[in-house]
Amino acid sequence: MDNGVSAGNTTTVVGRLALAVTLLAVGLAHTAVIDGVTTADTLTVAQYVGGVALFVAGLLAFREHDAANGTAFAALGALWFTWAVSADAAASANAAGLFLLLFALVVLSLTLAGGDQLGQGAYGLFFVGLLLLAIARFGESEGLAKVGGWFTVAAGAVAWYAATAVLAHWPTGLPRRAAGRGVTATG
Repeated sequence: MDNGVSAGNTTTVVGRLALAVTLLAVGLAHTAVIDGVTTADTLTVAQYVGGVALFVAGLLAFREHDAANGTAFAALGALWFTWAVSADAAASANAAGLFLLLFALVVLSLTLAGGDQLGQGAYGLFFVGLLLLAIARFGESEGLAKVGGWFTVAAGAVAWYAATAVLAHWPTGLPRRAAGRGVTATG
């Protein structure tokens, strides 16, 4: 691992911590690993930490001319807020699955947009988690929802590490492999 630590700014750290807390709470609720904790119990975290705090972090990132994190945090904040406030609405399983699928497409865009390895890893795991949760809603599969929950937990753990690594000066990237024999390295 690369021992260099990316600088990171306060807004990015706060945004990633808000994302991590939300992903861990919602993911663990889907796994049912903690007795009696359901996704309904995570609505407050999703609404205020995942929704409001993440959206505000996005606005602050835009103010700092950080378009990538501004877009990611504002979009995810809006989606988490919408998910939390609409959870009590009487929607069909297919409507809920469609929302999760659309949410997954936004996260896929964030994954493919580039950025640092930890950010892409967190978004990639979150995309898989959302995709599995959407399919679970369409097929009314509790087992598949648990698997999607575990991917969401993993995404939360990576987002937490990404934020904490900056503060604790831990490694934040993998070293690039040197070009081998007969391979031309381009910069």
